[in-house]
Amino acid sequence: MTTRPDTDCLRRFVFENTDVRGELVWLDASWRAVLERQSYPAPVRDLLGQAMAAAVLLSATIKFDGFLQLQLQGDGPVSLLLIEATAARTVRGLARWNGDVEGMDFRALVGEQARLMLTIDPGQGGERYQGVVPVERDSLAATLEDYFAQSEQLATRLWLAAGEERAAGMLLQQLPRGGSDEENWNRDVMLGETLTDDELLTLSAQDILHRLYHEEDLRLFDSEPVSFRCSCSRERIETMLRGLGYDEVRSVLEEQGAVSVSCEFCRQEYRLDAVDVEGLFAASDQPDVPPTRH
Repeated sequence: MTTRPDTDCLRRFVFENTDVRGELVWLDASWRAVLERQSYPAPVRDLLGQAMAAAVLLSATIKFDGFLQLQLQGDGPVSLLLIEATAARTVRGLARWNGDVEGMDFRALVGEQARLMLTIDPGQGGERYQGVVPVERDSLAATLEDYFAQSEQLATRLWLAAGEERAAGMLLQQLPRGGSDEENWNRDVMLGETLTDDELLTLSAQDILHRLYHEEDLRLFDSEPVSFRCSCSRERIETMLRGLGYDEVRSVLEEQGAVSVSCEFCRQEYRLDAVDVEGLFAASDQPDVPPTRH
């Protein structure tokens, strides 16, 4: 009997008595919230959806209180993919592209000199970590598998899919527990390879795991909700503007009558008029601001 599909959630699972764990994720309203803010051509849209699903999966493999950022920079039509997933299971993302991308595959979209970066900010003042790998494979999933093999020395497999209404992903990972469990790992990966994009996008966690691993001893954990949320704020915009300096911000103000900054992730616009700008730079921690301005 088919069960109701999971929506906007992460489901973890483990293979009992083995070193293999897994995760499933579905983005529904959280994915559509991104598409409502920016219209993407289908190849870019699907790649962005895959990247968002991947970022949530990867963030769930680590214990932290901050955020994980997945960034792909390329020399093809897609010059940038930027995804941020937090420990609170929130996600946001954007893509930049140029030209006609109709019918392009992954390598054509990102070009020949693309690279993938993963940045982990553990929060609470911890030190950031960043890993970088060149894009040498024919899919985002395979590129991320290369990252784990090279940077983390963890055997990892990913399945990613996206469309107009939903993005989804599955991750399998072999934990380093000091022993060898290659037989179980190879069997679980081989069965995972039979999962189709359509099944990943339409079936529930119970149905997928039964379809793939009905002969395995599995434990499926409770659902964790995932949501779209942007971390932009007026305070962050003001901090950015202070970094530009008074003269630079004032020149924009004089030219345009106001300083307007739009968040690329959520399209929220922040507008500062002359009074706002003067107040912004009037704080006592801005010693370089002249005492009078006309």
